[in-house]
Amino acid sequence: MKLKSLFIVTIFTQISFAQYGMFGKNPLIHLENFDKQRTHWGYFLGFNSYDFKFDYLTVGKDIEVKSTTGFSVGLVGNLRLNDYFDLRFEPGFYATQRNLTYPNIEDSVDRLREVKSSNLHFPLLLKFSALRTGNIKPYLVGGFSRTLNLGSNANAQDDNYSNRFRMKKWTSNYEIGFGVDLYLEYFKFSPSIRGVFGMGDELIRDNNPNSPWTGNIQSMKTRAIFINFTFH
Repeated sequence: MKLKSLFIVTIFTQISFAQYGMFGKNPLIHLENFDKQRTHWGYFLGFNSYDFKFDYLTVGKDIEVKSTTGFSVGLVGNLRLNDYFDLRFEPGFYATQRNLTYPNIEDSVDRLREVKSSNLHFPLLLKFSALRTGNIKPYLVGGFSRTLNLGSNANAQDDNYSNRFRMKKWTSNYEIGFGVDLYLEYFKFSPSIRGVFGMGDELIRDNNPNSPWTGNIQSMKTRAIFINFTFH
């Protein structure tokens, strides 16, 4: 909720520039020919919030997932297809942490797993833009991505019995979101919010099939929210 609130405040702060003539009824048009470029580049900074979606083999108490706010940084490559569609590649680094609490485990140390991830994220996205109005152009974006988890512990022989939580190194996702292009005097600024949904099971089970940490899990998939501030 904090990330969503931050995004909403940012949007309304930018739109409030209308009172200074930037986005008013008769604004001074900025970067009029910017979007006519075949290709252009940029970078983004942002925040992220990662979660897990668990499915279980038998009914029981759910694993509690506490998300934290992570940071993101990356590059943007944009290929113009026509007046409405662009193809975007946005490789980035996403640092995050998820804390898992297992309610069926009594020991306070064993019941908590801190899952830290340093992700290299590679999304290929299709951007659909509305017609530009003054210095504002809203858009929708969606596509697919691959994620390399540098902290997955995928090659470790130890498991949760040695306090080591293991995940698969590579995962696939689909993404959908929206944003707005704001044409300022010297650059284009694009705040956006995007949901990311893992498509496959990411969990590596413990060596013991009856493990209290992994034995009852049918699948574990990433869910995430990205809030990015892009500069072109």
